[in-house]
Amino acid sequence: MGIEDDLKQGKEYENPYEKLIVNIMFTNSWLMDQQNQIFKPFGITAPQYNVLRILRGQYPEPCTVNTLIERMIDRMSNASRIVDRLESKSLVERTVCKTDRRAKDVLVTERGLLLLDKVDAALQQWLKSLEKLPGNKVNQVSESLDLLRS
Repeated sequence: MGIEDDLKQGKEYENPYEKLIVNIMFTNSWLMDQQNQIFKPFGITAPQYNVLRILRGQYPEPCTVNTLIERMIDRMSNASRIVDRLESKSLVERTVCKTDRRAKDVLVTERGLLLLDKVDAALQQWLKSLEKLPGNKVNQVSESLDLLRS
């Protein structure tokens, strides 16, 4: 089944690059829907998961909100609001930055780390379902996407 079938499009694309872009956008939406179904039972969103992963990578050192913004997948997300929501769930804590009193340090909590372990287990199970794509093709697609962005 191709993108034309998925979108119930009656005619073929005139340009393979247009087809590629539509396919990437459609696939991104499909992937996000899949991930949101995984995150929902844990009470978090994809951007919140992204922030928690960044903080886990820095752990035990904190990050500033600006560092989070630089490293997030979706840089249009409101990192401050995401941190607010994670803090209200006791998944992160904020303190005054030691080097810049105007900034806040953000650190993942033990509760946040435990939640990440549970979410990661669910994501690993989902990733196994993607193994219908052979490893050499996975690398090829990934390299092609890197080339497209370069």
